[in-house]
Amino acid sequence: MKTAVITGACHGIGKSIKEMFLSKNIRVCDIDIIPGGYFVGDVGDKQTLESFAKKVIDDFGSIDFLINNAPPAFIGINECGYEAFVDALNVGVTSAFYLTKLFLPHFNEGASIVNISSSRDSMSMPQSESYSAAKGGIRALTHALAISLSGRVRVNSISPGWIENDGAVYTGADAKQIPVGRVGRPEDIANAVMFLCSDESGFITGENLLIDGGMSRLMIYHGDNNWSLNE
Repeated sequence: MKTAVITGACHGIGKSIKEMFLSKNIRVCDIDIIPGGYFVGDVGDKQTLESFAKKVIDDFGSIDFLINNAPPAFIGINECGYEAFVDALNVGVTSAFYLTKLFLPHFNEGASIVNISSSRDSMSMPQSESYSAAKGGIRALTHALAISLSGRVRVNSISPGWIENDGAVYTGADAKQIPVGRVGRPEDIANAVMFLCSDESGFITGENLLIDGGMSRLMIYHGDNNWSLNE
């Protein structure tokens, strides 16, 4: 049986990825600060990562897939202090690097790493510095690792756009601003993760897949596409 490691798997995208792996008879070792999974802990803490990785290897000996999904805090420059910013980078970037390092001797042949970035790795809104910096960092880390791990592990990332994690359905202007006509769902990202972990993507590494329904490709001006700026 193959083994997948997932960070941040108790809610939203991570939960959907976990469920999809399980549906394909793939064992899941997840870590989250929310109780209920394989391991409870903060991925921003070095000793926690070491204890988690040791337990996985002690229990199963090797892994096939590493999905770095744990989300960093979303705090802007007005409120975010030094410690909070460093913590966001630890959760969003350093944990992905260190887990890769810890598991490196234990990846099976054909292994794949998928890092979950965000469309905010290339676009921003005000007061989003901690999150955007971490997501930009994990996207860059992806192509760096892909080269360092060449021939051993494929490494790719996914940048989700607007994904509704709590089941709400958006219509009207919210849906119309997205070219596919709807807000994204967690399974949209989980399906892409499954592809990047499959043999069908065996010629893909170091790439970032933007999944946002085309939202970031639509140029919007006042008066166009049924959109207006209200001041």
